[in-house]
Amino acid sequence: MINPKKEIKRKIDKPKASSVAALRRMQAAKPKNTAPEVALRSLIHHKGFRYRIDTRPLRELNRRADIVFRKIKVAIYVDGCFWHGCLLHGTQAKANAAYWSFKIKQNQERDEDTTKILEKAGWKVIRVWEHEDPAKASEKICRVIRKRRSQLKNDF
Repeated sequence: MINPKKEIKRKIDKPKASSVAALRRMQAAKPKNTAPEVALRSLIHHKGFRYRIDTRPLRELNRRADIVFRKIKVAIYVDGCFWHGCLLHGTQAKANAAYWSFKIKQNQERDEDTTKILEKAGWKVIRVWEHEDPAKASEKICRVIRKRRSQLKNDF
């Protein structure tokens, strides 16, 4: 008997690349240290803030954030428009469309779940799209960091 409370996730087998060009694009996609991540980190670093990169905010949660300020509990994710389904810039794959549609939906569900888990544990989660202006995003992030730091000082 199936437990209705348990969420059953359908798995689609990973398809083969539709062409040599598609295979090269997939192999070139970096999971970390992407240009938008590096630009954002550089701006935050130049403002004097220090952080961890590509690490788990919670040790028991097997999910990594792009930038982590562990002491003040701030986790930053730089989401790629294709991989996370950006409404402005996300594109629909033509080859293997069912697989990619399902994969992106899974990514969005995992992102939402991760945010809920971290917020429940007292973390501030900031999500930045890869197309966002790094200077504006870094300003927003630095404001949050300063606020969290001052709240931490006032708690003692």
